[in-house]
Amino acid sequence: MDDADVPPIAGRLAKMVRLQTVSAEVDVRGSEPFEQFVELLAELYPLVHEHLHRERITDLGVLFRWRGTGDGDPVVLMAHYDVVPASADAWSEDPFAGVVRDGWVHGRGTLDDKGPLLVILEAVEALLSAGFAPARDVYLSFGGDEEVYGAAARSIAGALDARGIRPWLVMDEGGAVVDAPLPFISGRAAMIGVGEKGVVTLRIEAQTDAGHASAPSGKSAIDRIARAVSRLDARTFVPRAPATITRMLAAFAAVAAGPARTLLRVLSRSRLLTGWVLSAMGGEPAALVRTTIAATMQSGGSAANVLPSAASATLNLRLIPGDTVDSVVRRVKRRIADRRVIVTVLEGSDPTPLSPADGSAFAAIADAVHTVYPDALAAPYLMMQASDARHFHAISPHVFRFAPLEMSATQRASIHGADERVEIASLERGRDIHIALLRSLT
Repeated sequence: MDDADVPPIAGRLAKMVRLQTVSAEVDVRGSEPFEQFVELLAELYPLVHEHLHRERITDLGVLFRWRGTGDGDPVVLMAHYDVVPASADAWSEDPFAGVVRDGWVHGRGTLDDKGPLLVILEAVEALLSAGFAPARDVYLSFGGDEEVYGAAARSIAGALDARGIRPWLVMDEGGAVVDAPLPFISGRAAMIGVGEKGVVTLRIEAQTDAGHASAPSGKSAIDRIARAVSRLDARTFVPRAPATITRMLAAFAAVAAGPARTLLRVLSRSRLLTGWVLSAMGGEPAALVRTTIAATMQSGGSAANVLPSAASATLNLRLIPGDTVDSVVRRVKRRIADRRVIVTVLEGSDPTPLSPADGSAFAAIADAVHTVYPDALAAPYLMMQASDARHFHAISPHVFRFAPLEMSATQRASIHGADERVEIASLERGRDIHIALLRSLT
């Protein structure tokens, strides 16, 4: 598609995608793409930069303040502009070409999280153009190191805390507008995260005597690591449904019909039963009710004919409320049951507090969604991934995770995967949701 034929909102996102702000590769690429991105925002959104106060917090944090007409507690709208790596060989399109075709923008970051960042700025720019001023202060918090558990968002939250700012509402990436959110639920839903699972990265290591592969004796380091990983299967942690999940099912039951309505009502009243039913489904439903564990990296050995003296594996765990870093480490050690396997915590954070789904802040998001997607049910859920929003629970009791875009199951699978893309019409509706939210502030 020629640039002249590209809708302006799509062209602006394409320009963002073309800047390779891959935070995991900053040592290779340098910081220039990140600086270019901040400069690009000034080019694309002149009214935002004319009317809002901008400050840099750390090298990668950008904070805008839009002064409101009243003195109510402010709103914070969040996003991040760094992305994960992408291998062009696995993609149908160049992941960093910003291709616009057939009503879609293709490329790394279109969903996570440059698309959601773009619709925030599109909304603010449009409102400024119309002469609108919000009823309370609005902060735009953008970080450039979310994908590497960076410090930008933490520093921004710390700066607001030091200024005595207690946001009425914080909204970051997370849920989306989806069809059939669970296998036995039909219809469209806006999934609004009220909290997120904790995250822990563990390294397990084993050391044994080296030797020649022609005469193996006893368990090698690799044997011990392999046995340890095999013991850490889906049954490592008992399924149980957090209160957020049963509340989500109750919301779905209110609009369901027939046997599905009966099932949802029963599940919404029993956290134990819900835990077992959803865990039996596997995949995303199971992850809602269970602390998950996955081996993501392994190392050991230096030659094909040598028994290595050391081997290791890296494990990634996502913790449901009720579990902590300390409790899951104890559980992992008990399951491994091998004193020669050492467990080390590389990084970890407990699950966040849960924000209320029955207050005015949640309702404001739900009402804004309803203006654009009148058939979508706003439902609370527990976010399985880690986000920058976790740092803001220290300064606000109302921290939510919702990227106002439509995402199919295929699109959600493309986040951190291949062929990530967003529909242009979805971007326009995402902008309109933010406009509705900002206009509704009192």
